[in-house]
Amino acid sequence: MYGAHRGMVPAAPNNRLNELLDHVRAEFDQENARATDFERSLTLQIQEMEQVRQKVYQLEQQQIAIKNKYEEEITRLQRELEARGGPSGSHAMAHGPPAQPPPPSIGHGPSNLFGGIMSGNAAGGAGGAGGQAGQHPSLAPPPPEPQPASGLPTHLSAAQHGAAMGPAGAAPGPGPAGPAPAQAGPGGPPQHPFGGYGQGPANGFGPQGPQPTASPGPKRGARGPPGPATPQQHPAVPLPGSPQVPRPTPPPNAQQALMGPGARPPPPPTAGGPNVGNCLAELEPDQVSDAFKTDGSDWYVVYNPQIRRSLDVKLLHTLPHASVVCCVRFSHDGRFIATGCNRAAQIFDVESGAPVAHLQDPSLPEDGDLYIRSVCFSPDGRYLATGAEDKIIRVWDISMGSIKTSFTGHEQDIYSLDFARNGRLIASGSGDRTVRLWDVDTSQQIMQLSIEDGVTTVAISPDNRLVAAGSLDKSVRVWDTASGFLAERLEGEQGHRDSVYSVAFAPNGRDLVSGSLDKTIKMWEMGGATRVGAPKGGKCVRTFEGHKDFVLSVALTPDGEWVLSGSKDRGVQFWDPRTGIAQLMLQGHKNSVISVAPSPSGKLFATGSGDMRARIWRYVDHPKPV
Repeated sequence: MYGAHRGMVPAAPNNRLNELLDHVRAEFDQENARATDFERSLTLQIQEMEQVRQKVYQLEQQQIAIKNKYEEEITRLQRELEARGGPSGSHAMAHGPPAQPPPPSIGHGPSNLFGGIMSGNAAGGAGGAGGQAGQHPSLAPPPPEPQPASGLPTHLSAAQHGAAMGPAGAAPGPGPAGPAPAQAGPGGPPQHPFGGYGQGPANGFGPQGPQPTASPGPKRGARGPPGPATPQQHPAVPLPGSPQVPRPTPPPNAQQALMGPGARPPPPPTAGGPNVGNCLAELEPDQVSDAFKTDGSDWYVVYNPQIRRSLDVKLLHTLPHASVVCCVRFSHDGRFIATGCNRAAQIFDVESGAPVAHLQDPSLPEDGDLYIRSVCFSPDGRYLATGAEDKIIRVWDISMGSIKTSFTGHEQDIYSLDFARNGRLIASGSGDRTVRLWDVDTSQQIMQLSIEDGVTTVAISPDNRLVAAGSLDKSVRVWDTASGFLAERLEGEQGHRDSVYSVAFAPNGRDLVSGSLDKTIKMWEMGGATRVGAPKGGKCVRTFEGHKDFVLSVALTPDGEWVLSGSKDRGVQFWDPRTGIAQLMLQGHKNSVISVAPSPSGKLFATGSGDMRARIWRYVDHPKPV
C-alpha cells in the first residue's frame, strides 16, 4: 500500500516548457518594443511632414499676396499713365513681347461654354482681336503650359489657383458670327440638323472644348468648371490687367434714347464724385465722398455719385468652398441657400451660414472633376435639382441626403436648370442645343425644344406658362410650356451682339432681362405671343451698359425694384430697371462673379465666384424723399 501510494505522487514541473514560455515572452517583449519605437518614429515623421506642409502653404500664401500687390501696383501705374496722356495698358502691351499665336478656331458650340471667361482678354469687341476668324472667345481651348500672359493654366494646384486669381490680360472680343441660324417655325424646332456646328465629332461641338470658366480646384490636373451662370427667375479691387478708356457719359438726348420711351429720367447729379456714367468700376473708393462708399475688410461698395444713394449693402456670410462656385440659389422661403461646385452641391442655413447638407453621388468615381453647373430648389423646399457635366439631372431628397430620381437624355453638359412654381416641371438647358422639360412626378421627359446652337441658360415664368432660354447664337427664345409653341425670339438690331449667358423673368412674368458676353444687360418686353398664331411683338425696352467685361449672371429682386448683374470684371451692379442707371457697384470677390441670386424673401442676395467662395449680402433701401 505504501509503495502504491508513492507511485501516485505528481512529477516535478517541466522545466523545458517553462524555458520555452520565457523565451516566447522575451521575443514578444522585444517585438512590442520595436513596434513602439516604429510608431514613435512614424509619429515624428508625420509631424515633420505636417510642418513642411504648413511651411509650403505659408510660402504659397506669401506668393499670392506678393502677386496681388504687384498686380495692384501695375494697375495703378497704368491708370496713372493713362491720366497723364500716355498709352493705355492694352496699347502698351502691343509694343511689348511678341504675341502668342492664337489658339485654333473650333467653330460654334463647345462642349464647355465658359472657355476664356476667366482666362481670356477683355479689351476686344465684336470682331476684335479675339483670335482667328469665326472664333468665339468662349470657344478657345486652353493653351499649354508654360502659360502666356494672356490666360491662366487649366491645371493648377490649390495654391496656384489662388496665385492665378487675377486675369492676365484683356478678353478677346467675339469673332465673326457663325452661319445664319435657321428660323424655327411655330410648329416645332428648326430644321437644320447640325445648325452652326457642321458635321463635327460625336459631341457636336468641334474637336476640343474651350477654356474653363475659372482656375481649377485643389487637385493638380483638374480643370476649372466650364459652363454658364445659373439664371435666377425668383423674385475689392478693380480688375487688374484689363484697363479700358472710360466711356464718356452720353448726352441727355442719347441717354433718353437709351432708356426708351416712357422711362423715368435720371435724378439731377450730385457732387459725390467724378461722373463715369454707369462704368462704376472706373471709380476708386478714394475718388468718391464717404457718403457714396462702404468699405469692408476685403470688399467695398461704390455708389453712383451722380444720383441719390438709395441702398446700403453689407456682407453677412462668407461660405468657403474647395473649388470654384458655379452657381448659387435660395430656397423659396429664403431660409437656405444651395451652391454648386466640383462634384458636390451644398446647402447652408442663411441666418447662421452653417452648412446643412453635402450632396454628392456615392456612385461616382472618387477622382476626376464633375462640376455642378446649376442648382434649384423645389417650391416646397423638399428637393434640390442639380445639373452637371455628366449630362445627368439629379433630384435630391434633402432630408434623406439621397437621390429621389435622375433624368438622362441630354447629350452634352447641362448648364442650367429651373424648377417651375407648380413643383412639377423642371426645365434644363444643355450644350447639345436643346431645352427639355421633365415631369418630376412621373420621372419622364415631356418636351424637347431644339435650336441651332448651345443653350446656356433657362428660366420658367412665375405663372409656369413660359420657358425662356439664352443661347450662343445671341438670341433669347421663349416657348409655351404646354404646346411647345415658340412665342418669342428676341434678337436683331435691338438684340445682343454676342452669346447670351443668363436670362431671368421679371416678377410680372411679362418682362425678361438677359446678360451677354457683349458686356450688356437688356430688358425685354414681350408682346403677348403666348398662343399659336399670335403675333410676336417682343422688343428691347432698355439696355444697361457699364460692366467692363462679360456679364455672366442677371436677376431681378422679388419686388422688381432692382436688376442685379455679376460679371467677369469681378463686380456686382444694381441697376434701376426704369432708367437703366447703375445705383452701385460691389467689389467683393477676387475672381469672376459667376452667379448672382436674390432671396425670394428678405433683402438678401448671394454671389458665387471663381475665387472658391460664395457670399451672402444684405441690401437695405434708403427712405425716398417725400
